[in-house]
Amino acid sequence: MEEPPDVIITPCDPWPRPYYLEGGLRRVAPYHYTYNTWCKQRWRGREILEIFADEFRDRPIEYYTNAVKTGAVLINGKPATGADHRVKNGDLVSHTLHRHEPPVTQQEIGIVHEDEDMIVINKPAGIPVHPSGRYNYNSVTEVMRAERGHGFNPMPCNRLDRLTSGVMFIAKHRKAADDLTEQIMARTVKKEYVARVMGEFPEGEIVCEQPIMQISPKLGLNRVRADGKDARTVFKRLAYYPGAGDEGTEKGVVTPGMEWKQKEGYSIVRCRPLTGRTHQLRVHLQFLGHPISNDPIYANQRVWGLNLGKGESEADNDEDIMSRLARMGKDETADAVAYHDEMMDRYKKSKGEKLTGEKCELCGTDLYSDPGPHELGIYLHARKYAAGDGRWSYETELPEWALPPAGYSGPTESTEESDPLAIDLSKLGLAAEGTETK
Repeated sequence: MEEPPDVIITPCDPWPRPYYLEGGLRRVAPYHYTYNTWCKQRWRGREILEIFADEFRDRPIEYYTNAVKTGAVLINGKPATGADHRVKNGDLVSHTLHRHEPPVTQQEIGIVHEDEDMIVINKPAGIPVHPSGRYNYNSVTEVMRAERGHGFNPMPCNRLDRLTSGVMFIAKHRKAADDLTEQIMARTVKKEYVARVMGEFPEGEIVCEQPIMQISPKLGLNRVRADGKDARTVFKRLAYYPGAGDEGTEKGVVTPGMEWKQKEGYSIVRCRPLTGRTHQLRVHLQFLGHPISNDPIYANQRVWGLNLGKGESEADNDEDIMSRLARMGKDETADAVAYHDEMMDRYKKSKGEKLTGEKCELCGTDLYSDPGPHELGIYLHARKYAAGDGRWSYETELPEWALPPAGYSGPTESTEESDPLAIDLSKLGLAAEGTETK
């Protein structure tokens, strides 16, 4: 076998990480970074500029044209011969760029429990678990590495969406990660989430067993479908605050698409998912007519209309829904697009509300304004994880948005009466975690 080619510019790895805190946000000072990627099968025989234009759309074609021209794009350690340089099997493509990461919340990663095997954390909303897309050092694993030393290798055992907060397990070594992952995969772990939803959620045990199908991976859209994957959730209301409105507003300005019920009030709902489908709680709550009140996809009236998709399970309007959701990437940058990494190519090209009009003096990249509070997370929190055999249990306090609003009285902690984990599932005709429905 031939030795792999040398790379002239190695991947930069600044240490300590270039973090700084400002305006309630954790920021990363722009830094140079080199991506090294072996030729993928679909790249073979294609021109280098065409590959960058199709595969790396976070920057305009003019940027990549200049990057090839100035030698910032290398093939096997040597500058590409031009925009028409054809890539072949075995080639190593390197690209050095000035990386600008979006800021995330300044809130610390809370420690719920720690021992020699595992760290149980309280993940803040708005920060991804792993480096992905535009996020690298502003991720849970990299923030923890920065706090504990370059040699620390955090191993997440469960995954929460970037927008979701709550209990996560970070293993310190492979055996601990495998042991917990096995329990989670066997579905013997009980989970409880807390959500803040629109309107007056009904009392009692509310069961939703609607199957869920992925409609559009690119748009992050899932919907109830009869031929979707099995999905079951048990809900119990913790509190209802009539007429309290909702903080889909910022300083009195209503978030676009969420004008619908500023006076109706909202409910705090405890959720026990018995399956683990993507967006399961968000989709089931929408189907029941009580979507998470600041959910950029499932609670947006401009996408779903006046009924916000309540009770819908047919495919008749899928194309219209996807069209309206995609159009938001061009017309409503400050709304749903900022929440979804899958849509960032549309977001970058929109030249809309987020652009400041300024450019980076070093690389010419268009600069964007800071995300608002409503763009840093949704009202969904993983409050508790517990072993089915009772060996362990970890939980957090209620998040601030689940506490009684000013001028109202209500529960400030979870109550035994509203505990979904205490429900006897057999009395509801449901199978417990780790068993199959008969």
